[in-house]
Amino acid sequence: MPLTLASLVHHSALKLAVLAGGDHLDATVRWVHTSELDDPGPYLEGGELLLTTGLKLDVDDPGSLRAYVRRLADAGVVGLGFGVGVGHDTVPSALVDAAAELDLPLLEVPRRTPFIAISKAVSAAVAADQYQAVTAGFEAQRDLTRAALAPDGTSALLGRLAHHLNGWAALYDASGAVLAVAPDWAGRRAARLTGEIDRLRDKPAPASAAVAGPAGTEDRVELQSLGTARRARGYLAVGTEERLDTPARYVVHAAVALLTLSLEQSRALQDTEQRLSAAVLRMLLTGESEHARTVAGRLYGDLLAGQVRLLVVEPAEVPAKAAKAAKAAKPVQAAQPDRPAPRTGRPAAALDSVALLSERAEAAGARSGEPVIAVREGSRLVVLAAEDSAVLKACTDFAETDDALAAGLSAAVPVAELPAAHRQAERALAVALRRGRNLVEHGEVGAGSVLPLLGDDAVRAFAEGLLRPLREHDATSRGDLVASLQAWLARHGQWDAAASDLGVHRHTLRYRLRRVEEILGRSLDDPDVRMELWLAMKALPPGE
Repeated sequence: MPLTLASLVHHSALKLAVLAGGDHLDATVRWVHTSELDDPGPYLEGGELLLTTGLKLDVDDPGSLRAYVRRLADAGVVGLGFGVGVGHDTVPSALVDAAAELDLPLLEVPRRTPFIAISKAVSAAVAADQYQAVTAGFEAQRDLTRAALAPDGTSALLGRLAHHLNGWAALYDASGAVLAVAPDWAGRRAARLTGEIDRLRDKPAPASAAVAGPAGTEDRVELQSLGTARRARGYLAVGTEERLDTPARYVVHAAVALLTLSLEQSRALQDTEQRLSAAVLRMLLTGESEHARTVAGRLYGDLLAGQVRLLVVEPAEVPAKAAKAAKAAKPVQAAQPDRPAPRTGRPAAALDSVALLSERAEAAGARSGEPVIAVREGSRLVVLAAEDSAVLKACTDFAETDDALAAGLSAAVPVAELPAAHRQAERALAVALRRGRNLVEHGEVGAGSVLPLLGDDAVRAFAEGLLRPLREHDATSRGDLVASLQAWLARHGQWDAAASDLGVHRHTLRYRLRRVEEILGRSLDDPDVRMELWLAMKALPPGE
């Protein structure tokens, strides 16, 4: 218990008498200091009991004494002890009046009580208080350790931590999602601190911050990153009505150490599970679903027995502004058959987002009890989750709101058809990368027309190169070869209908198309050639 003025007054050996400020004896005494200076304030820190014999005081000047007491109060002195029998036989009445006026406790120290006795009493009490704090901290540490060893260790530890602090405690994963909270009523408060967690994440671990509690509460909240590496594994928040004292800080430090140890051990186990998950996923994607089930056993529960969806995520290849602008454009209608080659030099923020999504998937699975396979492949992440699961929703919600990511989501399939689902997710991802979308589902890719995708720069360059010889001919020779070819293709090779559209004889049209074949070195009897020429014309606006 902290030492107070009341404790010193009630100390039978000191024989102190209260002359003023009796209503403020509950003030905590941090230390005791003796000074005969007229202004000892520059040498004080606040919280001291000041002892003096008044040798330098002008006791005949009430104004001087009032100013003296005012300086002591401004310096944070909690009480003034005046020793009688040395310079003054009694405490000057003007000093008593000044202390009473400013509510500063004034104690009379009798001649037989040496100042050193008061100093020893204060020192002993402070030492006892510190010892009690350390002892309480050790006892709390043992209590937290016992809780951490319980079957539900993390929740039990948070519960004991909240009890010792007479407040609440919450644990967050590396992405800022709430993993556990105690007591349960504090869940809403903990969820409203995600913005503060985001700011703490920008600091190298270990890092801490003291913030005001959520609006509408009087909490004082302290945040602490968890982990031994530069990147935090998680975060701890504690909320209390009062500032944490020394024993409370011992408790928090013990909780941080235990939670860090738990997270690091969990990470080692997760690394092992990651390697197993990667092996199982490779088997699933190569069509070896039965072997995958044998290897996985019951590790993934019923995940490999029902309908699943595959999510493939990469860092986005377009700037955030371009991504946002693309969202306002037309929705994606169809996918190119091949994925674009990934650009080098991924933004660091995008790689962090991929890591956060991986942790979000694991945290969502832990909260909901749903199995999930989330495998990092370099800068990519592949997530396998049950159809309509909370894990899948958490992942897609995160991907849709982070402009640093591009993601493709397959349709729901049985595990035996995962190779096909992988192709679906890859095609959807290709569309997301091309169009600056955060998330594209396979259902979107299969609807509508391929024509909106022809605006890609690579397609336009191909179209310009393919049609350039015909355009050069039209610019210097007779016969509109480009228009003739377009009319013939539009009429599906019907000579009379195409010639009528152009206003020429069908023999003239036949001659022009033979010239097209000669110039391009390709046969129009080949359906692939006709398709490429038609798409090339569609890729370039009229007049280009």
